[in-house]
Amino acid sequence: MVTPPTEKAQIAALMARMTLPEKIGQLVQADLCCVTPADVRQYHLGSILVGGNSGPGGNDFALAPQWLKAADDFWAASVDTSQGAVGIPIIWGIDAVHGNSNIIGATLFPHNVGLGAAHDPALIERIGAITATEIRVTGQEWTFAPTVTVPQDYRWGRAYEGYSSDPRLVASYVGAMVRGLQGPPDQRDLLARGKVIASTKHFLADGGTKDGVDQGDADIAETELRDIHGLPYGPAVENGVATVMASFSSWQGVKMAGNRSLLTGVLKDRMDFGGFLVTDWNSHGQVAGCTNDSCPQALEAGVDMYMAPDTWKAIYADLLARARAGTLPIDRIDDAVRRVLDVKSRLGLFGAGKPSSRPLSGRFDLLGAPEHRAVAREAVRKSLVLLKNQGVLPIKAGGRLLIAGEGTDDVARQSGGWTITWQGTGLGNDKFPGATSLYSGFRQAVEAGGGSVELNADGNYTRKPDAAVVVFGEKPYAEFQGDRATLALDSDLTGPYQTMRKLKAQGIPVIAVMLTGRPLYTNPALNLADAFVVAWLPGSEGGGVADVLVGDGKGRPRFDFTGSLAARWPLTPNMREGVLYDMNFGLSYASPAPGPWKPLREVDASQAMDSRTWFTAGRAAASWSLLVEGINGTADETRITTVPAEALGGRVKITALDYRVQEGARRFTVTGGPAAIALRNFSPVNLDRETNADVLLLFTARVFGAPESAALTLVGAKGSGSLPVSLTPGDRFVRYGVALKCLRGRGADVTALTKPFVLSTQGAADIALGEVRLGMDAEVVLPCPA
Repeated sequence: MVTPPTEKAQIAALMARMTLPEKIGQLVQADLCCVTPADVRQYHLGSILVGGNSGPGGNDFALAPQWLKAADDFWAASVDTSQGAVGIPIIWGIDAVHGNSNIIGATLFPHNVGLGAAHDPALIERIGAITATEIRVTGQEWTFAPTVTVPQDYRWGRAYEGYSSDPRLVASYVGAMVRGLQGPPDQRDLLARGKVIASTKHFLADGGTKDGVDQGDADIAETELRDIHGLPYGPAVENGVATVMASFSSWQGVKMAGNRSLLTGVLKDRMDFGGFLVTDWNSHGQVAGCTNDSCPQALEAGVDMYMAPDTWKAIYADLLARARAGTLPIDRIDDAVRRVLDVKSRLGLFGAGKPSSRPLSGRFDLLGAPEHRAVAREAVRKSLVLLKNQGVLPIKAGGRLLIAGEGTDDVARQSGGWTITWQGTGLGNDKFPGATSLYSGFRQAVEAGGGSVELNADGNYTRKPDAAVVVFGEKPYAEFQGDRATLALDSDLTGPYQTMRKLKAQGIPVIAVMLTGRPLYTNPALNLADAFVVAWLPGSEGGGVADVLVGDGKGRPRFDFTGSLAARWPLTPNMREGVLYDMNFGLSYASPAPGPWKPLREVDASQAMDSRTWFTAGRAAASWSLLVEGINGTADETRITTVPAEALGGRVKITALDYRVQEGARRFTVTGGPAAIALRNFSPVNLDRETNADVLLLFTARVFGAPESAALTLVGAKGSGSLPVSLTPGDRFVRYGVALKCLRGRGADVTALTKPFVLSTQGAADIALGEVRLGMDAEVVLPCPA
């Protein structure tokens, strides 16, 4: 990205007029949850973003006109020069990772894991261009995409954000998506051309962490770092990507946001990246010696903008104080400011006017426009992978079809995480106007051919069908909430297997359609079904599935399968035990599998995915978080991912302790209360059945120093219940139990628990936690006073 001499001169003149507070402001990005236009005016902020659970006016479900109005309001505040400020326009970043996916009514493309299976770079460029258009409708200018991670362990909760585990395939897509979003690499004045700026992420090797742990450590050789995870950044820079996001993760123990050798030495100096570097959500706080409120190390390492969503005031004040004291090099500050202004100049921001006055703004008819949905539907067709077909596909359009299983008529389920909300959960089909669910797509296709479709999740029917489609797979998740211990479905998601078994016993051909963000062990379903199709996370245009699976009135295909695996498919829940289908495998109507089906070996995967165990072996279960927080609200909440760690301003120190396995427990040393240890799941847990069956909440703990007082709390959506508990110091771990009925009787809404375990303490305390689960085998049952 080369800035023309005239623009360089303009930027230099602008910087000469800027005060130090104005310069620092350009380096800080605040989240919509925690900033106002008045704040932008006062602190001269360079950028705002909208996180996964933010929205104009605090409303995730704000409609498109409200987004555009908010964009105008923040822009007007940023360019206000009435108090003598230079008035530099703000840029608004958004996670438009599979379309403008925060906006109700937008086109939702398949997640990247599906697009990788399409093996079609030209399609990717078209998707990027459509995404840019729909972002511009609502007034934003910057998307935190594309994700160019190269996942090596699909237990990782963000694996579906990667196109493939093959770096060559990922690299072939990067330039296409960047061009789609930004235009050609030398193109400027992007706003006048209907484009936005892109951000490749997460630099570097977030897909190479040990055991696929989100925000973990990539303990890999430099050659692997370069040849696998670094490969996609070549075409990103060559195609002029405007920004790069530094990863939460580490390489060989050094957090990326503080890794000068990679951020500056490799990306900026050796690769000649000319845009600016932004951190991930408070990721600077994980750098050694840093907190969310203070991290000069990140700027010194090469970060140009701090994504400090809820800590931006503290970061601003800290950077400004250090700059005034001369402990932050002014040359590094000026370089960072210059990079931010260069990108804004390339964008055409300085002469663009307010967001609502720009090309495409307010063209709400373009959100989910028919021509955009047509491309998304094409992407769905091309992403489908056929793993098995024993002659039952294509489905005859004129027959009777049963649709069963889970997620059949659920656009949110088929769209996955990063869909309107961060986790993509809690959404009805009313939040997706114009979208087509899988069921709707099948109904339209079959009825168009003169047939009929019946919908019943359990596989029951009023008239025996000619065939049945059974949908199953993962529920939506995002980031660390999707981390898994093994490559297997949770046992509570395998209910559709029984539905398949029942239908097969009745002589009904079964077509299994899997919704998933990653390859998973599914041998029982592969054995049961007559055909097996991986639909990944197709997004808003579920009709693309029926386009390929349902034939014409004579049983001939309307579209063939062209997708193939962009990652290996596991033979068992442990990928180290072998590969069932290798990269690039995929059947088609033109090339069916030879011979009859040979039954696959099945293993018991239920024990490995016991949803009744929430904390064990030193970590929270997949989709759960281990927290330390203040008792009065979550303002001081800290998620514990690595140890040693500190929380509550240093009042709580967290270290590892052996329990059953090495470092299998977490020790919490509290120098002064109040403090609380908590487990949270963003998908509420329903324990009504367990409560009625006298099941206990079990927590195994060793008490080194008893607190002045302690309480156990279950936090539910419609009520919480607390119980005072007495913990006795001792030289071993003790498994305590509390009856769920007791806590329900004290007000806990056990049908929708968001924090099913909160152990709060007063005063000093020293407690090690080894396990939290449900069961009946307590060593000490804590009393429940009337």
